[in-house]
Order: sequence, then C-alpha cells, then structure tokens
Amino acid sequence: MSALPASVTDPAALRALPAAALPELAGRIREFLVDKVCRAGGHLGPNLGVVELTIALHRVFGSPRDVLLFDTGHQAYVHKILTGRGDDFDTLRRTGGLSGYPARAESEHDVIENSHASTALSYADGLAKAFALRGQVDRRVVAVVGDGAMTGGMCWEALNNIAAAPDRPVIVVLNDNGRSYSPTVGGFADHLAELRRDGHQTGQNLFTGLGMAYVGPIDGHDIAVLERALGQAAALGLPVVVHVVTVKGKGYEPAEQDETDCLHAAGVVDPATGKPAAAGGPSWTSVFADEIVAIGAKRDDVVCLTAAMLHPVGLGPFARRFPDRVFDVGIAEQHAVTSATGLAMGGLHPVVAIYSTFLSRALDQLLMDVALHRLPVTFVLDRAGITGPDGPSHHGMWDASVLPVVPGLRLAAPRDPTRLRDLLREAIATHDGPTVIRYPKATAGHDIAAVARIGNCDLLRETPAAEVLIVAVGPLAGACLAAADDLTAHGVAAGVIDPRWIAPVDPELVKLAARHRLVLTVEDTTATGALGARLAQELAAAGAATCAATFALPARFLAHGPREDILRAHGLDAVGIATTVLKRLALIHHPKEVRP
Repeated sequence: MSALPASVTDPAALRALPAAALPELAGRIREFLVDKVCRAGGHLGPNLGVVELTIALHRVFGSPRDVLLFDTGHQAYVHKILTGRGDDFDTLRRTGGLSGYPARAESEHDVIENSHASTALSYADGLAKAFALRGQVDRRVVAVVGDGAMTGGMCWEALNNIAAAPDRPVIVVLNDNGRSYSPTVGGFADHLAELRRDGHQTGQNLFTGLGMAYVGPIDGHDIAVLERALGQAAALGLPVVVHVVTVKGKGYEPAEQDETDCLHAAGVVDPATGKPAAAGGPSWTSVFADEIVAIGAKRDDVVCLTAAMLHPVGLGPFARRFPDRVFDVGIAEQHAVTSATGLAMGGLHPVVAIYSTFLSRALDQLLMDVALHRLPVTFVLDRAGITGPDGPSHHGMWDASVLPVVPGLRLAAPRDPTRLRDLLREAIATHDGPTVIRYPKATAGHDIAAVARIGNCDLLRETPAAEVLIVAVGPLAGACLAAADDLTAHGVAAGVIDPRWIAPVDPELVKLAARHRLVLTVEDTTATGALGARLAQELAAAGAATCAATFALPARFLAHGPREDILRAHGLDAVGIATTVLKRLALIHHPKEVRP
C-alpha cells in the first residue's frame, strides 16, 4: 500500500492540484481507506462513497473559514485525510488515537462533534444566523447530509427554518446513496428515487415546495461535475439543496456487493474479502436475535421496531421469519417510541430495539406516551455501558441512571446469555408498564450459575458472616466474582448478588444489604441515579447502619478505546473492585487514620 501523496496535507494543497490529477488521488484515497479501516475497524462503506464529493467540497469551499458539517460524522474520514490527518490513521479508534468521528480537539476543520444523525442542518441554521448577526457575510455554511439522516424529524424542523430565510444561505448537500445503514425507508426514499429516475424535469419537488433552490441530481463520483454544481449553488446566495447521487462502498467490491449494510460499520476484516475476523463467541446482540425469534414463534402479538438499525440490533432474523411484524421507521427514534405506544394500544406487545445512546432522543416519548399510559412496551438497549471504539457519543452510560425516574418502568441488566433470555421473556410477559433490557456491545461470555434466589435477585456467592456484599450489575458479575476471590486472599469475606432487575430496587435486596457492614454496587453507568445511589437511599430510609457505596463511571464524556481497557482504567475490573472494597473497609475500620 503506497502512502498518500505528500502534497495532500491541507485543503490549500488540494486546491492547487490540477484537475487531471484528481481521479488518481481518489483511487489512492480509496486504497488507503480499505487498508487502514480493515485493520482498525470503523465506517468503511460510507467513506468510500464520499471520496469524490469530499475532494470537490474542499476544492470549492475554503475550510475552516467556510464551515463544512458532516451528518452523520461517520462519513468524515476523507475529510480527515484532506485536512492533514492521514498519518494518524494507524491509530484510528484506538486509545488516544484518531477519533472515528469529527473531533474539535483534532483539527480546526472539525466544527461539530456529532455521530447522532439528523442534527447537522440545525447546527447549520444556527451558524448561518450567527454569521449574519456578526456581519460575517463572506462565510458559507455547508451541511453534508445522508439520505438516511433525512428520515429524521430534526432535518425537517431545520429545513422549515432554513427555507424561510433567503438572506441566510445554507448549502445542503444531500448525499443520496439509497441507504442510511440499510436501505432508506419511507415516502421520502420513494421521492428521492423518483428524482434519481426522472431528474428535475418537473421543476417541483419537496425542497422547491419549501422555497429552497435545488440543484441535481448530480453524479457524486464525477469531481468536475461536482465542482460545477457546488460552485453554482454557492453563487445563488440562497438556501439550496445539492442532490448528489453516490454509491455506498464505491470501488471496493466486498462493500458494493454487501446487501446488508455495504460494510457500513466494520470490525477488523480481511481486506481481500471484507469478511470479519473470527469472533470470540456469541455476542449479546446475537443472543437477543435468536431469543426474539423464539418468542415471536410462540406469541403472534409480539412486534418489533427499530430506527434504521435493523441488522445492527439483531432484528434481521426476526424480519426474515416475520416480515409483517417488523417496522423500520428510519432515523426517527421519537416516532418509533410513540408508534410503539399506538401498537400497544392496539393490543400488541411492541419490542423497540435501539442503541442505548439513541434512546435519549426519545425520553419524552417514553415518559409521556408509554409510561403515562402504563403500556407494555419493551425496550432492548444494545450498546449499553461502555461501547468502545466509537467513543463518547456512543457510550451508553446514561440510560441506567436516567430511566429509573420513569414511573412504573422496570429495568433489567442480564449477566449472561441465559439471563438475557429469561429477562427478555419476563419483560414481554409484563402487561402494566414499560420494561427495558440493557446489554453492551461485546461477547456475551459464559453462563454464571446462581446459588440461590432472593426475591428477584440471584445470589452468586454466599459467604456466612461476610461483612461485605458486592452487588454485581449485569455483565460485570464475572469481574465481581473474581474480585471476591481476591478479597478472600486478603482475609475479607464477600458475598456477591446479581439484582437482575436494577429498577425499581428489590425490597429483598435492601433487607440483605442491611445485614452487611459494607455494600458496594458495581455498574457500568454514571454514579448519579445509579442502582447504588438508590439502594443507599433505601438503606438510609430503613435506618440501616450499612455503609453503601456506588462504584460506577464518572459523570463525564469518556474517550474512545477498547471496552475492556476503558473499564480497567476506571477500576471496573477484578483488581479495581477488590482495591476499592479494601479502601472502603479501611475507612470504616480506621476512619481517623485513612484519608479518602
């Protein structure tokens, strides 16, 4: 693999290249992306599709004076290369290395740090207003928006405002590849297909109907044509949509032939075949995928919803088995949740499968539509806790701290595959309110047997007269058991219990905890609002003398890196848990001698 041309170190160098050199440059960038992303994992298909488009953008517009916004940020790898970060791609998504999304700390060319879709047009609207108010009329705002992101409601809320202000020009580059993650769904996708087929013959479309100018459709892989269209759009001085047609995964056959997601978000893969490296065992997602099919076979009232993430959340097998009982609503999480409410009102049991980090976009709907009506909707939160290489916007650190405030909601965290199956069935058997199951993006590991059931909790290790009780939340149970072994070597007896349902707090867990000197709750969420904090409140209300502590993640955005490394860095491994217990015991036994 040859290196990228030394001349491409910044946009100014790119603009100085002769047009005849650009096709070769595009080919070299594609080779570079395949080599680097296949080694590190990341968003390959989206970036292969925007090579020529990104080159044209940086030749027509003068970043950072002109603001380039990428929605979603996963299509910004080429932008990173063209703004001098090609040498950093060996560190892509590694601890301390290059982020897989725009990152303001990396470059002045990265204005927003986004990986949640459908936001860039709202940023663009605000920036254009700010430039107008400050008299910076020479600064142009360009938002690159995928067709999948346009299925999200925020895009249309933003367009409603952008179109109403002809004196504040915003250039919307609609990257139309027919897919977001999977093929784009809904009436808007049909409209774009019509525009691709018939061109702009009628002179009217959704965008012109809003009062915006429209340029397109444009071949997104012809740099000369792109430069002319973008220059034309900039010269109009009006809000304008430039409709660019691209091929996701362009130039890399395994991606172009992958009908599932065009290698959208790949792990480490073989560059020659595009096939993933051998996995270390079944993932949490695959366990859910198998179990929801088994449940669906027995209960024809179970239906599933997702927001443009059919395959990533494991609903592909269910969709193949029961195609009429799966609804992909596009990148529209709010609509997904309230639509699920309507399905429940109609006598069905909806299962909303979604990434943990994306559920935060629909908290109002969960609270005021589902919970207020006490309806049986089950939420399955993939990528909960520490996600890993995707970084702060994807870590599912907030759901387990925020969701317990929802009245009537029950929240579960399975420790192993068998518990995921059991808890999913229990959730779907619930008829009087919402239920939530959360698990990480990781290998599910082996089953961990319980020695007894106390209330709804599983006692994993019982130690007579133990002064310490470790409350192990979800997949951290294995580390908690290993920590208990370590504590035994230090002469400290510690019991371990898995609450299974972490909200509301089980009264039997409170009673058991009250019989111990120290209770340490270990969980992969932020401490505020976590189970440990709520358990401490219950113990205080009961007048227990127990010292209750929460061992969780800090309430700040955590950088990207391998999941295990991030957990270890914050003490959420066996050594860290045991060390924390010993320090807490020292404080209890010798409060005047040991400083916190």
